[in-house]
Amino acid sequence: MNLHAPVSATNMSNSVAEYLKQHMNARIIGQERFVDRLLLGLFADGHVLLVGAPGLAKTKAVNALAETIECDARRVQFTPDLLPSDLTGTDVYRAERGEFSFQHGPLFNSLILADEINRAPAKVQSALLEAMAEKQITVGGTTHALPELFMVLATQNPIEQEGTYPLPEAQLDRFLLQINIDFPSADAEREILRLVRGEAIGNVEPPARMVTVEQIFAARQAALNTHVSDALIEYIIQLVQATRNPGIYGEELSRLIAYGASPRSTIALDRCARVHAWMRGSEFATPADVQAVLHDVLRHRIILSFEAEADGHTRDGFIDELIDRVPVS
Repeated sequence: MNLHAPVSATNMSNSVAEYLKQHMNARIIGQERFVDRLLLGLFADGHVLLVGAPGLAKTKAVNALAETIECDARRVQFTPDLLPSDLTGTDVYRAERGEFSFQHGPLFNSLILADEINRAPAKVQSALLEAMAEKQITVGGTTHALPELFMVLATQNPIEQEGTYPLPEAQLDRFLLQINIDFPSADAEREILRLVRGEAIGNVEPPARMVTVEQIFAARQAALNTHVSDALIEYIIQLVQATRNPGIYGEELSRLIAYGASPRSTIALDRCARVHAWMRGSEFATPADVQAVLHDVLRHRIILSFEAEADGHTRDGFIDELIDRVPVS
């Protein structure tokens, strides 16, 4: 496979996307859906929130992705004492020159692993929000542009609540996807043991080749050229509208939801459905593509009512009801 050879929109997914998928699945055992969604976020040009218990290869997956792309990557451990300048950088006085110069922080890398993002306080989240939303940061009244390829991959442990800060809804809405990661199967865990033993004795092959930033951009453009019909656009709109007015599809649904999804959900569904179709080699998106990404796009953008949570309902369960009840246009 020659990644540097010219490729068309129809076979791009068989080169860049398939190569990255094969490499990551060889390093991350038993998490094929997780890997697929991580690449979906990359090609859809969005930030990704990874939610799962410790030890589920969240950090390793990000590292496996970073080692195959010709770009700078940085891991930042979020802690309660983290300061905004620890992310953005700060103006440093240079005595030898008698002037201040800007010292770049870790956000000036292309791939940012924000580990345990919910352990940092509001000021840090505010600084990160500007970077995620505008691809820029402001320090001392001066705005600095971030790399053209900029992606935040944040991890969050759903088990621990002590010493954590709930992420603001505005920041959650900036994440294109929330990927929930489950435990691997017994067979996958046996393969994980073999892989870790091999890594411990240095039996690790480096990536066969590196993917350039230009190839990532070309793949994104090819994915966005995937056709979406007017009927499918209407289906996407009706799904999002149903989160705001669920009573249309049943009075019991209206008691489950407190706040529906924002218009960014519509944009995200359209973009992710295109990329999902492109990654499977299709030139047009279908309702199945929309349904395949619906949970990852919506689960962090809707808020269940207190009554629903008290009765044990989940956001994924509510989204399942939307798929069942909203008719395909």
